[in-house]
Amino acid sequence: MLTCIAIDDEPLALDLLKKYIARIYFLELKGAFTDPFEAQKLMESSPVDILFLDIQMPDINGIEFSKIVNKKNTAVIFTTAFSEYAVEGFSVDAVDYLLKPIEYDRFLKAVYKAKEYTDYLANQELQDGTIFVKSDYQMVKINLKDILYIEGLDDYIKIYLPQKSILTLMTLKTIAQKLPAREFIRAHRSYIVPISKIENISKSKLKIAEKEIPIGVSYSESFFAAMDKKLG
Repeated sequence: MLTCIAIDDEPLALDLLKKYIARIYFLELKGAFTDPFEAQKLMESSPVDILFLDIQMPDINGIEFSKIVNKKNTAVIFTTAFSEYAVEGFSVDAVDYLLKPIEYDRFLKAVYKAKEYTDYLANQELQDGTIFVKSDYQMVKINLKDILYIEGLDDYIKIYLPQKSILTLMTLKTIAQKLPAREFIRAHRSYIVPISKIENISKSKLKIAEKEIPIGVSYSESFFAAMDKKLG
């Protein structure tokens, strides 16, 4: 699932984007804004994968806005009624540029380009053995080999490392999509664990670094199947 927000000072244009986004199964709309500065607040607290951004807005030009927000790991798709902005849009590393009125087929093509971009970034991180998460208004790099376990706390997760823990606004489902499935496994609705860090296992719990973690009934079958595959 890819998260996104849409910014356009025209309510009708914004409604069309919302309609298109709702039709794509792997997109989750986190917010739709006519005020770019309200959107900026959300992006600072919770980065998104895709930003649909109008260029011609009264308070700030969309291209200028894209330069002041933290776009790391965010694919920007510009939307505008003026084709003369195309070159300038791509000069700030936009993934695509949609000319209004936007047809759904063209919108879908742009979304798949953004998906390829985010998949590429995720693969680059995994090849490096790291992931980035947002914590305390900054992007924090975490080495996968350092993770002891991850605990879900409603809309937040806590990533436990040997010397500290990192709290970030994210769900376990979202972080699971960023982690290599061969190395990390969901043991409980509230826990993801790295297989290599497990010290011992019983029927209903496991132990990592003196922490006893329950094995949920609904996760037990897939958990032990994954462990058997890893061992054999």
